[in-house]
Amino acid sequence: MTYNFCINDFEGPLDLLLHLIRSSKMSIEDINVTSITSQYLDFINSSKEMSVDIASEYLVMAAELIHLKSRILLNKKEIDEEDQEYELNNEEDLKNKLLEYEKVKEITSSFKQLEDKRSEFYTKLPSDLQEYRNNDNVVCGECSVDDLVNAFALFLERQKFNKPLNTKITKKELSVSERTHQIRSILKKKGKCEFTSLFDVVSKPYVVVTFLSVLEMAKNNELVITQDKNFGSIMLEMK
Repeated sequence: MTYNFCINDFEGPLDLLLHLIRSSKMSIEDINVTSITSQYLDFINSSKEMSVDIASEYLVMAAELIHLKSRILLNKKEIDEEDQEYELNNEEDLKNKLLEYEKVKEITSSFKQLEDKRSEFYTKLPSDLQEYRNNDNVVCGECSVDDLVNAFALFLERQKFNKPLNTKITKKELSVSERTHQIRSILKKKGKCEFTSLFDVVSKPYVVVTFLSVLEMAKNNELVITQDKNFGSIMLEMK
């Protein structure tokens, strides 16, 4: 049987040591090297079917622990040439190695959580929308009476969904000449205005007179009527 102690995709001797320390309810800062070494060797002895590649890692750590245990038992403080071949020459070396490894495990755990969250999002590459673009524009200054009629019809259609802005009842009749004079004054003051903005009062007589006045002024060549694009705003200005 092959024993694999795997935590957050890390496996090997250090994972085993951490497992043994936690199982013995020890602290990394207060490791009983003798006890941990014994448990570690028991694990090696019980894992006879462990593959050569995996066994080599565990055996190297076993040699390190036995070396460290012997130094502690002999109360050896100095490090000679023979000791320099080992990474663990005192308890502090073992603590630092385990603490460093534990930090790496915590970081990888955080990365794993971020990876799981990121897997919940899906992105789409930018698409070329040129084929859907309509570049056909109405030439400025070339609006016909038909364009005005269509704009007027669309305006009336939109007004069906709006409440009347003015409900005052008046008997005074507005003539085309009077409304034409008013539109001239508006255009002289503003310079340019949108066609539908002239219908500031929504009543049938007012709308009809305003529309007839604009047609009359267009017929008399008093207005410059422009439209930037299909179904765009129609602008009026005096010549």
